[in-house]
Amino acid sequence: METDEFEAVRGEADALTRARRATSLIATYQQRSTELARLRRLAIEQAARERGMTLAAVAAEIGLSKGRITQIRQSAPPPERGLFGVGPITVAVPTRAMPGRGLPVISAEDSIAGERMTQVLTDYGFTVEQYRIPIGGEWTPMGDVVAICGPKSSHVTADAMESDPYLSFSPNESGKWVLQERSTGRVFTSGMDADLATASDVAYIGKLNYRGTDLFVIAGVHAIGSVGAVHYFAGHAAELYAQVGDHRWSAIVASSHDGETITSSELVCPPRIHE
Repeated sequence: METDEFEAVRGEADALTRARRATSLIATYQQRSTELARLRRLAIEQAARERGMTLAAVAAEIGLSKGRITQIRQSAPPPERGLFGVGPITVAVPTRAMPGRGLPVISAEDSIAGERMTQVLTDYGFTVEQYRIPIGGEWTPMGDVVAICGPKSSHVTADAMESDPYLSFSPNESGKWVLQERSTGRVFTSGMDADLATASDVAYIGKLNYRGTDLFVIAGVHAIGSVGAVHYFAGHAAELYAQVGDHRWSAIVASSHDGETITSSELVCPPRIHE
């Protein structure tokens, strides 16, 4: 319980440990305070809508002034913040081995996707940390996580995607990775795999079940597809949230690019809620 954590910090004898634990707990409290502000805004709007009440009547019922209600609606985080969790959030990207390099590297596209996703989340008021998934993909997601990582790079995202009742991400008969609808067999392929001169890709996106917890996954067939998916989130998070709310879900984004610059992004398989 948080009360126990609070008292544990107060009772910590070592000053450095106490400072570290206090810093961590402050971050948690701040993120939950921001989430409570979002939930209050949603509840106020829901009460007015479902009960046919004016904002002034809602204000009177919950002990606030009408002016304060207006301020809350203007200043609280937008509903779509709920897509990503409560926070703090970890943005995880995979590292890769490169011949002649002693240390693991991150692809340029994964680095771009990670930085842009961090900016999207920061704009929603999240505290964000970045994490490098080790070569081999062995890691343990803790708390709210956005993993920009396909099933080929880590069994963690592969296991999470196996929970998806609608979509799969696996190699086809020729060894090319593709996205597929489980029920219809419809296949979504990367344009780059058909013609290297074709500057387009597809990416899997969704909030999935990983061992009983939520894991937000972004996974392009190629790394540039993940950049395209983040591009889509930056402009369409509100639309997504209106469709899926706080549920688990998945969808497919297609994007076109000019070098590392995304020129367009769109849903090609709409989001579906996982029951």
